[in-house]
Amino acid sequence: MSIAILGTCQLPDKPLQIPLYVEAVRAGFPSPAQDYIEKMLDLNELCIRNPTATFFVRAEGDSMREAGIAPGDILIVDRSLEAQHGDIVVAGFHGELTVKKLEMRPTVRLVPMNSFYAPIEVPDGADVDIFGVVTTIIHAVKRLL
Repeated sequence: MSIAILGTCQLPDKPLQIPLYVEAVRAGFPSPAQDYIEKMLDLNELCIRNPTATFFVRAEGDSMREAGIAPGDILIVDRSLEAQHGDIVVAGFHGELTVKKLEMRPTVRLVPMNSFYAPIEVPDGADVDIFGVVTTIIHAVKRLL
């Protein structure tokens, strides 16, 4: 799965507040009555911990389907996080940016989450650049644009 870089994060001066309902939704829509609103939610506040180290990319390809990442999804990537074993990362290897699960044990590998693709083995001493850790996947159920 490759990526297309969409840009860096710039938070707006005025947050966009969206109602967050108290009750979880099993299959349906909560009552829109004002009494059921827990608080107002700013999606930037929810998804972005460190704006100066955050960027967005659009996913291409299908190698990460089992991680819930589909072509066209927007990934929020935080460069300030130290990548850990099992994180989904944006990495550069052999001159190409890719999104994969990072495995550090027993050897370093970039692992696709689709059985049709083979893991990318990272030989000892080879350079793999971890550009950031994927923290959020924005997956539209219905494309609006």
